[in-house]
Amino acid sequence: MTIQTTRLSDPAVRAFVAAVNNHDRESFMALLAPGATMTDDGSVRDLDDWVDREIFSSHGHMEVDNESNGGRSLLVRYSNDTWGEMRTRWSFTVDDDGRITRFETGQA
Repeated sequence: MTIQTTRLSDPAVRAFVAAVNNHDRESFMALLAPGATMTDDGSVRDLDDWVDREIFSSHGHMEVDNESNGGRSLLVRYSNDTWGEMRTRWSFTVDDDGRITRFETGQA
């Protein structure tokens, strides 16, 4: 059963999912701390390039099936125009100011 975005436990992660699903690149980027990093299937990626390609230019969408680790780990049905739908995992590191310093994603 999908967890509604508004019910996600961690405020930064909740805002991340909302920004992805609303295709709001400006809000998405504002959530990231300066120098934020990310990995996809264990490989470090250029964050700006990856975000443009995998989320915003391909209409990415997240349906959260499960959360753990205080809401900072998600099991998601992720879809975009490039890859279709896939089951993915996401984990987030959030700083004391509530900004995301790192996120990791990959197939679950």
